[in-house]
Amino acid sequence: MRKLAVLIGILVLFQGCDFFKKHPQEAVVAECYGKYLFVSDLQGIVPENTNIMDSIYRVNAFIDSWIQRQVLLHQAESNLSKEELDIEKELEEYRNSLIIYKYETQLIDQKLDTMVSEEEIEAYYEANKDNFQLHTTMVKAAYVILDEDCKQKDMFQKLMNDRDTLLLQNLDVMANYYAVTSYLDVDNWIRLDELTNAVPIEIYNVESFLKKNRFVRFDWDNYICMVRFEDYLLEESLSPLDMVHDDIREVILTRRKKELLSRMKTSLYETALKNRDFEVYVGAPSIGNSNNNE
Repeated sequence: MRKLAVLIGILVLFQGCDFFKKHPQEAVVAECYGKYLFVSDLQGIVPENTNIMDSIYRVNAFIDSWIQRQVLLHQAESNLSKEELDIEKELEEYRNSLIIYKYETQLIDQKLDTMVSEEEIEAYYEANKDNFQLHTTMVKAAYVILDEDCKQKDMFQKLMNDRDTLLLQNLDVMANYYAVTSYLDVDNWIRLDELTNAVPIEIYNVESFLKKNRFVRFDWDNYICMVRFEDYLLEESLSPLDMVHDDIREVILTRRKKELLSRMKTSLYETALKNRDFEVYVGAPSIGNSNNNE
């Protein structure tokens, strides 16, 4: 607070001697269309150990931002109708929605069972295979891009083309030293178009190319590109379980959340009904519904 007071004192010198004239007892920093910015409103905008010039800049920027907001607010209030300015109902709806959301979030954190067994995931997969059809070709692949004069290019080719995946993993250290860029994770599926965006392979017939090529090497400008294909899945084929495993888990958890909230709402309603906490007046007139029988 003391540091802020010093800053305000310095700002007085920059902004004029009538800085606190109108409401000195309230420590007013700025006024705009009858609304006031107080020293207390500036708390927390200057981090600890900030030098004095940066502190002044931050305080000035905050004040300018506040003034711009008040000017815009005044313009909006001057141009909107009385009905448009009446936002009490909207604020009440927002408040109610926010309170309900916070309660539901708390309930989910406390009550939701987040343990999803592999059996449950597999059962969902088997029952919903039609939902897991691929819309693009997926591959398990690795690639390295080397400078054309890289002395280790033959070693890279030998390791990339070897069927022993452990040797491929050993490429990681070499790639960090010698490769321009690399991707060596053959355990995860990636989209073929992601691969071709990173490495400019020319593929005219996807199925034929992937069947015939396990390792590809080609020159590209001043670089040498090497790509190893470990596995592939063509478009419209079934996604393997390991590819959609985490997605299924999230689907199951989302379903549990909905069921938990539905049970909670039903229970609260039945309790309120039993305790006669509410009453519906059947004879009340329907708003906006006129029955004119002529």
